Amino acid sequence: MENEQVKCSFCGRSKNEVDVMIAGVTGHICNHCITQAQNIVSEEVTGQANKEIENQIQLLKPKEIKTHLDEYVIGQDEAKKVLSVAVYNHYKRLTQKTTVEDEVEIEKSNILLVGETGTGKTLLAKTIAKILHVPFCIADATILTEAGYVGEDVESILSRLLQAADYNVEAAERGIVFIDEIDKIARKSDNASITRDVSGEGVQQALLKLLEGSVVNVPPQGGRKHPEQKLIAIETKNILFVCGGAFDGIARKIANRLQTQVIGYKSSEQEEIDEDNLLQYISPQDVKAFGLIPELIGRLPVLSHLNPLSKAALRRILTEPKNSIIKQYVKLFEMDDIKLSFDKSVLDFIVDKAVEYKLGARGLRSICEAIMLDAMYEIPSDKKQKEHKVTLSYAKNKFKKAKMSSLKVA
Repeated sequence: MENEQVKCSFCGRSKNEVDVMIAGVTGHICNHCITQAQNIVSEEVTGQANKEIENQIQLLKPKEIKTHLDEYVIGQDEAKKVLSVAVYNHYKRLTQKTTVEDEVEIEKSNILLVGETGTGKTLLAKTIAKILHVPFCIADATILTEAGYVGEDVESILSRLLQAADYNVEAAERGIVFIDEIDKIARKSDNASITRDVSGEGVQQALLKLLEGSVVNVPPQGGRKHPEQKLIAIETKNILFVCGGAFDGIARKIANRLQTQVIGYKSSEQEEIDEDNLLQYISPQDVKAFGLIPELIGRLPVLSHLNPLSKAALRRILTEPKNSIIKQYVKLFEMDDIKLSFDKSVLDFIVDKAVEYKLGARGLRSICEAIMLDAMYEIPSDKKQKEHKVTLSYAKNKFKKAKMSSLKVA
């Protein structure tokens, strides 16, 4: 009789009609109502998260994303377009409201960027993450090894993303991961490996589940897993992976493929091939010939290239972006109340040397450092000096004294 009198304060079921009845201070709740309440709460939370992402995406259409990228990255219009569309579609996918009737499920499009060193692969990915205000991390593929060997497990990539998201799993699960030097884990020969390829094909196979989308147990502090360690489960299906690599030598493989294509009746109709920039003709076939396994290439459906930087582009990189190298030096001296200026001929000299040493945009900073080292060392201590102008003769003199000038050009 007592059991029948105890009723759920929400649905009115008696204790005999339910599996579990939980008593509160002034009432009771049954297991059915708890399940229903949990569903309502989770739907509400998911809806709010979707609205947050939706609001963000409404502000940033592909053209707007590219406009933001233009403020920080010079040139590379093709790669910017590809990235802008891929990122926009990815975050639209996160806000998709799936219903029972709607059977269309948008799949994730991970990206592979191929380009010479110093052309802006990492900068593009960094800038996109900054624009979208999502967790972002850069991982280096060269330190990854097969599980059980000295080095880092593939899961350590997600540890960095988790740290970037301040251990907020939900935020990490919609972040962006940039895997650099992906070309360094290419398999060593075209034949399938019968022995262990510790930091090559084995790592590519371990990356498959991450890129595809699965629940991965991640050690929160990174490093290797061990049995007693507390692991955090992360769902990777909504994480966008951008992979980048220089793929040194792939131009030869592209050239070989293009030569075989021009044989036949249609050879006269073929467009003229730009031999100075063969990367623009890159295809998944070339990436496979380089040493990435077909399964991995299939999980990186968006393939784009970055053009080699011309003299004009390098000159613009020095001065135009919001955080250009010259603006950074001016700001550094400004903090010591010193006005810094450069002659135009100095900027042309820096560009010429960067082209000569074939270091891309990274070379610009190295050359600037070599020229500016003495000034940055001496001037802050000189209280009388309030202005410093870098002339061509000064730049040439300082660069000649620097060890960098003795480098042999490849």
